[in-house]
Amino acid sequence: MELSGGMHAVCVTYEAGAIQFEEFPKTKEPAWILGVGYNTVSDRQELQNDISSRLWFTYRKNFTPIGGTGPMSDQGWGCMLRCGQMMVAQALICRHLGRDWRWKPAGYDNDYTKILQLFLDKKDSCYSIHQIAQMGVSGGKSVGQWFGPNTVAQVLKKLALFEDWSSLAIHVAMDNTVIIDDIKKLCRSARQPTPSQVTNSFLHNGVSSEQTSARSRSPLPWQPLMLIIPLRLGLSELNPVYADCLKACFTLRQSLGMIGGKPNHAHYFIGYVGNSLVYLDPHTTQPAVELEGNMPIPDSSFHCSHPSRMNIQDLDPSIALGFFCQDEADFADLCDNLRRLIIGQKTHNAMFEVVQSRPTHWPPYVLPTRPDGTKTDFTSLDYELEGDRQYDSDEEFEIL
Repeated sequence: MELSGGMHAVCVTYEAGAIQFEEFPKTKEPAWILGVGYNTVSDRQELQNDISSRLWFTYRKNFTPIGGTGPMSDQGWGCMLRCGQMMVAQALICRHLGRDWRWKPAGYDNDYTKILQLFLDKKDSCYSIHQIAQMGVSGGKSVGQWFGPNTVAQVLKKLALFEDWSSLAIHVAMDNTVIIDDIKKLCRSARQPTPSQVTNSFLHNGVSSEQTSARSRSPLPWQPLMLIIPLRLGLSELNPVYADCLKACFTLRQSLGMIGGKPNHAHYFIGYVGNSLVYLDPHTTQPAVELEGNMPIPDSSFHCSHPSRMNIQDLDPSIALGFFCQDEADFADLCDNLRRLIIGQKTHNAMFEVVQSRPTHWPPYVLPTRPDGTKTDFTSLDYELEGDRQYDSDEEFEIL
């Protein structure tokens, strides 16, 4: 399959409504969804409500051309970008609405609407497909090229610097190592917007300049944290030794799930039941949402009531785990549980490490910053994405 401009599709696509979903299994084992456990027999409605409350981002078509002259659809190449959107959207839901928030059709919450606006398919939405694709250009990814899990994590980390309403600090843990001191330094740093950035409306997403300036004078003692851990858990297939630890990550209350997939597919994994991973699939092509005046966002297409499942052993080994910590105590609790439940006593087969200080032979940690005078279409940015190729095995997802 080939898209306009010579771009080759690397993901199987489906038209909306064409996918057949199987019923969620009724088992004695609990189903875990982003840190919450459910009885699959007695809690089916609660389980359903939880899943349908997650924001579901899929391929879209007929949106404004990316970069002005680029593609008008991400069908065939944007699946990992959409998965990254879903993970950061879940972080923002936890940040502003709480993990227990549930979506009600036609029931509009102001903060929920603000979150959704950040992901609409237009250039002035901070986490839009336009911004993610264009930010990827600075990391050597042309618009329309497939991203791997680490690439999309690095791009989201950069974009978060321009979204002041949430003050979300995104940290990408490299080399299988979570460094506590680095994360504390990041989350305790004051985010000081420049004058030009304060005046850009989408940077603070409806928050007035006076409110933004007031917050910059009284910085948060701890910026809410989105921690992303890119991993490679095998060569060409998942090493079975990691399966139980990987599933255990979904039981932590800070869990944002996982992005990854299998050859030709990227998925957003939100939980598991038995040996099956539960995921939201972006491979449905829907029309881009167009807003009319001051009418509410038609949001039903952003929620999926029927998740998909796959055996954990079919998972490609290149993944990225996500966690959200509202405050410093939350982060301390996450580190304790990662050490106790995920790493445990493993010395050779641990998925990653949690250490207090940066290794002495590593270069010093540098806080991410954003330049002054940034245009809202990000065309002036020239970022280098750290470790861009370290965990991304894009060739394993491409049709050869």
